[in-house]
Amino acid sequence: MGLTHFDENGKAFMVDVTEKGETIREATATGKIVVNQEVYEAICAGVVGKGDVLGVATTAGIMGAKRTSELIPMCHILPITNCKVTFKMLPEEYAVQCWCTVKVTGKTGVEMEALTGVSTALLTVYDMCKALDKSMEIKEIYLCRKTGGKSGEYYHEKKMEDSSHYIK
Repeated sequence: MGLTHFDENGKAFMVDVTEKGETIREATATGKIVVNQEVYEAICAGVVGKGDVLGVATTAGIMGAKRTSELIPMCHILPITNCKVTFKMLPEEYAVQCWCTVKVTGKTGVEMEALTGVSTALLTVYDMCKALDKSMEIKEIYLCRKTGGKSGEYYHEKKMEDSSHYIK
């Protein structure tokens, strides 16, 4: 399969999905932010000066997923039917793992929305904690799984430890 967003002359274009049938599609992406011990403990204790870091990051992740077509030029505007952002604290790494699962009934998938949701949530953690640690690192953002559509199901070779991050 070739690249889908380029014509025979190599010019970028939006893929025409007019003739495709609507199916239920879902995608989950993940990533993490590694912080110093002070920031990790402040997030856990809920004492970061700007407020509830993970609560704000959850809202930001959902907003990011909903606005993906405004950021990624060839993405279609999608009527997202559900979006879930979850976090897990990783004390052995002083890291916060984030998952974003997005669901839609539509003609194209929501992989980009899930990836944008995770990225936006993690960038929000960075923004809210940067006064305490400018050396934070956002790492390992990738698509965990996707379902629906012509290409069917995809699962990343790195297994997710549980399905609590999926939309129920």
